[in-house]
Amino acid sequence: MVTGASSGIGREAALLLADQNCRSLLVGRNGAALDEVAAATQGHRIAVDLAGPGSEVTVASRASELLGDVDLLICSAGLGAAGPFDVMPPSTIQDLVAVNVLAPMMLVRAMLPAMLERGQGRILLVGSIAGVLGVRGEVAYSASKAAMVGFADALRSEVGGRGISVTLCLPGAVDTPFFHRRGAPYVRRWPRPIPAGLVAQRMLTATGRGDAEVWVPRWLSAAARVHGAAPSLYRRLAGVFG
Repeated sequence: MVTGASSGIGREAALLLADQNCRSLLVGRNGAALDEVAAATQGHRIAVDLAGPGSEVTVASRASELLGDVDLLICSAGLGAAGPFDVMPPSTIQDLVAVNVLAPMMLVRAMLPAMLERGQGRILLVGSIAGVLGVRGEVAYSASKAAMVGFADALRSEVGGRGISVTLCLPGAVDTPFFHRRGAPYVRRWPRPIPAGLVAQRMLTATGRGDAEVWVPRWLSAAARVHGAAPSLYRRLAGVFG
């Protein structure tokens, strides 16, 4: 199952899975875009807003009907928001938490019991470097993605040794419609956005190996190490480079 499958990283992941002859259920809010991806992948699709109460039950039930056992759950749906936190509308913050935090948690909660019963399953969560380091001008978004870091770590510990792997993908800026949809373009000259297909390829490879984390590009992990080992130095650098 792939959420956020109508565009960006989710779409690219669905295409790669189809190349491996995997049967997929594609989940997203844009029905027309999902139709195109479903046609290209020969996959099933369901247009639904995962932020809606009870939507995860509907999706899990549909997955069981169409696929039987779900071996891999990819949570790549997400919203973005940018701008000063002090003037950000409360509704924007609520939407971010609903889509970026509650939706993947509830969907994993709906799918996990069957995986545990079989003693087999892979969960792939798409986070962001913003959730590890925090990004100026993206306070609420950073907080929502930080929640995914804690969720992945805790869930991985809880299901360890029970046949379930939990992989967290931590991409930097990615060349997708994400920035257009959030209403604020990507303006930094460095680092340059990377192709969504590269992120999808690397995160699927990492998931296949059962890796805990995958950074795309890999050098981003160095920034996280500086943040952890020398936080005061990191803050000075962040003040200069943003």
